[in-house]
Amino acid sequence: MRGQSTETDRISEAVETAASKLATAPDVTLFGHVNPDADALGSALALGRGLHERGATVRVSFGHPEETPHSLRELDVDGLVVPASEIPAAPPMLVVCDTGSLQRLGALSDRVEETIAAGGDVIVIDHHVANTCYGTVRVIDETAEATVLIVLRLLDQLGIELDLPIARCLYAGLVTDTRSFRYVRADTHRVAARLLEAGVDPDATTRTLMDTHPFGFIDMLASVLGRASLEPDEARGLGFVHATVRREQSEGLQNEDLDGVIDIIRTADEAEVAAVLKEIEPGHWSVSLRADSRIDVGHAAAACGGGGHRLASGFTARGDEASILDGIREALASAPLLDG
Repeated sequence: MRGQSTETDRISEAVETAASKLATAPDVTLFGHVNPDADALGSALALGRGLHERGATVRVSFGHPEETPHSLRELDVDGLVVPASEIPAAPPMLVVCDTGSLQRLGALSDRVEETIAAGGDVIVIDHHVANTCYGTVRVIDETAEATVLIVLRLLDQLGIELDLPIARCLYAGLVTDTRSFRYVRADTHRVAARLLEAGVDPDATTRTLMDTHPFGFIDMLASVLGRASLEPDEARGLGFVHATVRREQSEGLQNEDLDGVIDIIRTADEAEVAAVLKEIEPGHWSVSLRADSRIDVGHAAAACGGGGHRLASGFTARGDEASILDGIREALASAPLLDG
């Protein structure tokens, strides 16, 4: 109990420190990780809108891609997102959301170092267990199911009204990072109720984020699923299913469309762990890992040079398909088993 109390106090103090700095900041830049998801961009846009409404100059960006993913564009009602090329070399106040390491910022990682070197603050808001603790102020809560939950605490500390655009950003991050509230505590459902009371339409919001793809997605999915493989003896005997999306199969599709493949692959009942290899360019891969409940794939991803959550993680790698799969099998063989 004493340890829990100490950790709670630490997070509360970090929220208060971050709020005190943001309350008077006239110029704030907010980052999400490369290929931002709804938690990363929703966090940045929710806090960014709150600060913008109070008169601050606000810009939101990410290192890649050049444009906001289609499913997330409706969240940016204030036009706060700008290309990475328009970010100052050393923003006076920088907030990094849902990003466990500098490497996950891609082309914008140098802005963190330059801001600190110039005497500015870098506030890191995150819930990843493997956060590398960069920045000058760290608001990191590993128990939070999504970064948007930490952002909501910060907005409350700042006294910023929870209007509908902010609530939609928060809900978008929450519903996606919890797989539609499958992995949440009772308190998190109460937060969701608060967001709905602020006017969020859950069906419209979720449909855009999770249930809408171009027709080409169906053609790609048919081709990819037809070549999926099940290895029941791998992943410590709990089963491993994997599929590969090659460049020619993904032509005309966005990264967010490809991210949906893992949610289909993981439904194989005979496999505890699912992986999808997405070919970025010849010999260069982005890999998504998911576990049902019993293996820490965050540990496995870290062994492959990436990271993430215990049940959802990923990494990028170079090499041929067979060698990448061999590396995953080896990492899974030594990945910790989870309680329950």
